[in-house]
Amino acid sequence: MGYCLFTLLIFLSFYAAAEASHCATNGLPILRNISEIDQDDYGRPGLSHTTIAGAIMHGFKEIEVWLQTFSPGTHTPIHRHSCEEIFVVLKGSGTLYLASNSHTKYPGKPQEFHLFPNSTFHIPVNDAHQVWNTNGPEDLQFLVIISRPPVKVFIYDDWSMPHTAAKLQFPYYWDEKCYQTPSNKDEL
Repeated sequence: MGYCLFTLLIFLSFYAAAEASHCATNGLPILRNISEIDQDDYGRPGLSHTTIAGAIMHGFKEIEVWLQTFSPGTHTPIHRHSCEEIFVVLKGSGTLYLASNSHTKYPGKPQEFHLFPNSTFHIPVNDAHQVWNTNGPEDLQFLVIISRPPVKVFIYDDWSMPHTAAKLQFPYYWDEKCYQTPSNKDEL
């Protein structure tokens, strides 16, 4: 009985350490191996997301960095957010759909941009966009840098959906595990 309890305590201490390292808001090592950082699809088949440096996960205040891989045919939802976003395409190809109509009532017809290896593109604040892996045989992989984290995402059903009807997703899927609601001490 003592051995089983000892084994359980060791397992729980390793599990707690793993959970703590996933949501480490301080003490993050300066140098890390990307292949050892947690990755997940967050319930979206064909997606592989790794938060390399995050606001909620790691305590970063000004920027956030992600590594994302989309299998052929996979895409982001049509969405917008109030931060700047920069992509660096590492491999594969795809299509960026960008509607620069944040000043009108809905996104409207998006412009199409072809993505290719070693290309880079940016998304202006509040411009609705969507990224597709339109390349048949190969994954699309990119590095994503966002400003003003954590990201609050507004998701659209289609390009004609009014901005006011877009659904807020916050915390976003990869921030949910580490997000802690601020305590409001003045509330009953």
